[in-house]
Amino acid sequence: MYQALSRISKTYFPKQQHRLFKLFFNLSPMYRRTTGRVVKVERDFSSVEVKIPLSYKNKNYVGTIFGGSLFAATDPIYMVQLIQILGKDYVVWDKSSMVKFKRPANSDAFAAFAFTEDEISKLKADISEKKEVDLIKPVLLKSKDGKLFCEIEKVIYVADKQFYKEKKARKQ
Repeated sequence: MYQALSRISKTYFPKQQHRLFKLFFNLSPMYRRTTGRVVKVERDFSSVEVKIPLSYKNKNYVGTIFGGSLFAATDPIYMVQLIQILGKDYVVWDKSSMVKFKRPANSDAFAAFAFTEDEISKLKADISEKKEVDLIKPVLLKSKDGKLFCEIEKVIYVADKQFYKEKKARKQ
């Protein structure tokens, strides 16, 4: 369903695709349950910002944001962001994550996800050479005044689509 909505937005609303991405993400039942909200998406998808408000929906026993909400609200962003940036010639999968809680999230939490042009160029060059790579990207969840609540390290698998299809066929 989400890929179909993405194709429709690319076809009929190419200049508004980043806004539709934000809208679809925030309306998605899968994402709504995390309590996170996508608050900003750059037109070229190079930057996405997320807010996880402290609310009765995600408070844990001691009144801070439940760690699962912090992680879940950040989990899909890099993968979907890269799919939008790289396009249909690549396969992108979340591979693993490591979460390090630094202090209780006793206020709203914010996270920024960014890819520079240099990172994308290097990633494409690496995939052209190696056919598949594991990209490691950090996510920092902070308060509005910059207090660090949590560090997440995301490992994202990215491959040339044709290579991936051939690799998958060999395994079967």
